[in-house]
Amino acid sequence: MASHCPDYKEIYRFDHFTELWEHYGYGGDMQELRLQEFGRVKGITYLDHAGTTLFPESQIKGFYQDIARNIYGNPHSLNPSSKLTHDTVERVRYRILEHFNTSPEEYTVIFTAGSTAALRLVADSFPWSPPAAEEPGSSFCYLTDNHTSVVGIRGAAAKLGATTLPVLPQHVETRARDAPWATGGDVCHLFCYPAQSNFSGRKYPLSYVKGIQGGRLYPACDRQGQWMVLLDAASFVSCSSLDLQECPADFIPISFYKIFGFPTGLGALLVRNRAAVLLRKGYFGGGTAAAYLAEEDYFVPASNVSSRFEDGTISFLDIISLHHGFDSLYRITGSMFKIQMHTFGLARYTYIHLSSLLHCNKQPVAQIYCENDFQDPSRQGAIINFNLLNSHGSVVGYSLVDRLASLFNIHVRTGCFCNTGACQIFLGISDQNIKHNLEAGHVCGDNIDLVDGRPTGSVRVSFGYMTTFEDCQNFLSFVVNCFVDKPLRMHEERLTHLKTADSSPRSPTSERHNAPDLTPSFTSNLNGEEGVIKNGQIKDSQTLTNIFIYPIKSCAAFEVSEWPLGNRGLQYDRTWMVVNENGVCLSQKREPRLCLIQPSISLASNMLHIQAPGMMSISMPLEDPLEMKTSQSKVCGDRVQTVDCGDEVASWFSGFLGKPCHLIRQSPESTRDMKKGLGQGMTSLSLVNEAQYLLINRASVALLCTSVPDSGLGTFDALQLIKRFRANLVISGACPFEEDDWSNLKIGEMLFQVACRCARCHMICIDPETGSRTQEPLKSLTDFKKGKVSVNFYECTTLIEMTFFVCCLNAHIFFPKLNAIFSIIHAGLSVMENIYLILDSSHYCIKTVTELRRTSTQ
Repeated sequence: MASHCPDYKEIYRFDHFTELWEHYGYGGDMQELRLQEFGRVKGITYLDHAGTTLFPESQIKGFYQDIARNIYGNPHSLNPSSKLTHDTVERVRYRILEHFNTSPEEYTVIFTAGSTAALRLVADSFPWSPPAAEEPGSSFCYLTDNHTSVVGIRGAAAKLGATTLPVLPQHVETRARDAPWATGGDVCHLFCYPAQSNFSGRKYPLSYVKGIQGGRLYPACDRQGQWMVLLDAASFVSCSSLDLQECPADFIPISFYKIFGFPTGLGALLVRNRAAVLLRKGYFGGGTAAAYLAEEDYFVPASNVSSRFEDGTISFLDIISLHHGFDSLYRITGSMFKIQMHTFGLARYTYIHLSSLLHCNKQPVAQIYCENDFQDPSRQGAIINFNLLNSHGSVVGYSLVDRLASLFNIHVRTGCFCNTGACQIFLGISDQNIKHNLEAGHVCGDNIDLVDGRPTGSVRVSFGYMTTFEDCQNFLSFVVNCFVDKPLRMHEERLTHLKTADSSPRSPTSERHNAPDLTPSFTSNLNGEEGVIKNGQIKDSQTLTNIFIYPIKSCAAFEVSEWPLGNRGLQYDRTWMVVNENGVCLSQKREPRLCLIQPSISLASNMLHIQAPGMMSISMPLEDPLEMKTSQSKVCGDRVQTVDCGDEVASWFSGFLGKPCHLIRQSPESTRDMKKGLGQGMTSLSLVNEAQYLLINRASVALLCTSVPDSGLGTFDALQLIKRFRANLVISGACPFEEDDWSNLKIGEMLFQVACRCARCHMICIDPETGSRTQEPLKSLTDFKKGKVSVNFYECTTLIEMTFFVCCLNAHIFFPKLNAIFSIIHAGLSVMENIYLILDSSHYCIKTVTELRRTSTQ
């Protein structure tokens, strides 16, 4: 039923829209958001977000400040700036996987030049096999509603003998049947479909992924073999949440400018790890080889999947900018679910009004190409594809629409959108028509919109997270002003559809972030007898003189006289860590001023106190509240679950260090195992580099200070040098370098075994009192190891090896307070300086030892 509408502006009212749709915006003023973050679009109605969305100003400012503060080197080098790049890029890889609710254990991120390059990578490396006498070859199958870049895979597949099968969208389910065979076998097939059509915005069921992999849907139910799925998510992920736990596709190509607007020319292939092992690669570029020979056909690829497929130096600055893209996106919107509901609400409102417009003779103004009535955001994205009609029912060419829209500063997209299959289906263009149009001079991307009165393409408007209701008003007003024969009429029955959609759907499971359980993973266990030795002079005795705790990794030491032990070593030792704005660990090697930050712990009040020169002290609970944000960080290559300690302490650290940073702590349930020596796989670590405990001998340090005065070490006293080595336990009374030959230690009744050595780095060249860098003592230690200084020293295979790992052999025995006797019971290892002690047991207490005694070797 049609009705006369004298004043259409009364229909397009904001209050009317918000009464019907409660998911507009993100809790603030959208106009204020547009002014602050997207001021450059003032006076412009931008409706081509499926082409590329718009970046917020805060993203670019954050990225600029990042690269202005930091030096990012080529990640293929090993210098500090290169290491920073590598660590930041790896953090971005994790954040991408986190965004799609998966992990590095399931998927690998391979950076490419865009989603098309990601598709090309699959085309060139998929294990296509030609047909053989006993079995058919590989099949490349794809929905006809696919982007050109997906269809183009057939060229590479055909060259290797694979057959090509285009599949109409309706046939996936209508031709499904129970396969008479189990899936699997040596022959691999690939099925490709879009999560969202870039032409119409139709969302295809994500359940197709498991249906094809399991051989239950067509064409997998008709062909035996191992079926893999490529899910083209480039259009889908711009406004929707993709949960790879629910739809574990084997390959997912994406382009980041579709999500963030910046950077362009950067995409990724998310590849399931179980599928990655099947990929084959011919060409190899820089950084992809473990080893190769120039004069012989010998090549061993890098073991890491991403390194194997990322030829040459990756676009690392663009990759680093993604971190700021995620920051801005989530800060502005809160979640992808909110983006989906915001954009769908605007698209639905525009669709219903556009489809309700009638000319004065009651003929429709628009022909809209879609498979549904925009009632369900899980079935339809924020895209409207249409052609305008005159009052006689003829199509108005899209070029005319585009030109007139430009006059009104309205930006739309026209053509076939690199999706010929969907264009043919919706516009009724036959294969013969396509060939005829080409003969008539029409090619993809030109402005020939009508051939023989029939359209060659259409108009598309698409919405982004910063699109406002005013944009919809401007577009609809433009259509009414320029293309409607007056007086305007409205289709009343269609307008009632505005009231029928469910405006309160539930958030996807993947975006319901439950608060982690941060209950401590261990409890005190100080029952039992404690071995005690009283002060006294004992021949050949050694004394434990100091116990140091380093609550915050790379910050100053906190000295105690006694301290409890946890299942990761000294309780709260290296439990916290400072990270930069990109979530990458800050150590003294990158930020020497960390050594000036002095943390201390009060077990009685359960508080961590932090102070630094020129700053007011700040305190925080030792155990974080449950609502803190969880994330993942890396320590020495290990992924560690962490908890952000909040904005207040982040502001404190940022103020002192002069750059944005956060304080995080290791999540109590996070596990991380020792990777070296006898403790490998059985010893749980905190945020330490490689082992639980570090011990240093005062006598060895003293000899090092006095034996090489010409090299500069004479400027240090023993205590200064001890502080640089950042030991947990300091002993005295032993002979210099005696610990070089220890393989076992006995502390009370607890037996430890030296596991392996640890190489030292230039962090020992940072003065812990001032934060300034020196060349010593590392330079002299290097000379010492090379034999430039004549001292009886055990020669190691690695220069500057200074530390030892020690693991506990009888952790079931109660560990007494350490005013007991140390006994050296076996000889074996070598080199001076430091010894790591490892204890993987319950909760014990350590006290300063008064005496240590040597015993004979058994």
